Amino acid sequence: MTGMRPLRTFAKKHAMRSLLFRYKYFWITLVVVSGVIIYLMYNALEPRQVLPVYQPADFNPELVDAEISHIKKYHRVADFSLVNQNGDTITRSDYDGHIYIADFFFTTCPTICPIMTENMAYLQDELRDQPEVLLLSHSVTPEIDSVPRLKEYALEKGVMDEKWNLVTGDKKQIYELARKSYMAVKTDGDGGPFDMIHTENFILVDKEGRIRGTYDGTRREEMARLLEELQILQASYAAPD
Repeated sequence: MTGMRPLRTFAKKHAMRSLLFRYKYFWITLVVVSGVIIYLMYNALEPRQVLPVYQPADFNPELVDAEISHIKKYHRVADFSLVNQNGDTITRSDYDGHIYIADFFFTTCPTICPIMTENMAYLQDELRDQPEVLLLSHSVTPEIDSVPRLKEYALEKGVMDEKWNLVTGDKKQIYELARKSYMAVKTDGDGGPFDMIHTENFILVDKEGRIRGTYDGTRREEMARLLEELQILQASYAAPD
């Protein structure tokens, strides 16, 4: 009788192995489905990062024209018509459906502009394979920064024409954009001959022409923050409703 015990133990183990083998696909499927459910639940519970939409009322009052300082929703960059380094007319519609980064500079600036241009060139390099993201630099001395001068400057700085527009044009229009659309500079001045704006701000604008972030264009660490927030903005367009 004692010789039967090993046989019974073997039979039980064999039966157990047969049972497990018979249902192995069931267990594999159960594990996979459980993993998917846990992953979906985690993503559903994890809050998705979303950038704020900035309105004039959200900015320092010194940066906002009194005419629009009360606006708390629906603000968008105004229409414009300017000329780029190639003599092409650039309008707001050229940026429709694109995210873009805007700034204000002038080619003869000896202080912050060279640093800002270097950082814009850095962004251009980082974003060269992302055609949905563009750059836009407005000259604040359009009487000096003619189309030939902008072209010369663009060649010096390695500007990619399909990626980055340097624009000149009517001074009052450019200054109104800075003060009433981008909230990039203090509101003093009328865009006249003696008016001069000087700002280090980079502005992140979404596909609908809304402001989604502002950054110090003289600081490389701010460029890192800009790129991080750009990814959040891009993800918001990729995410399902």
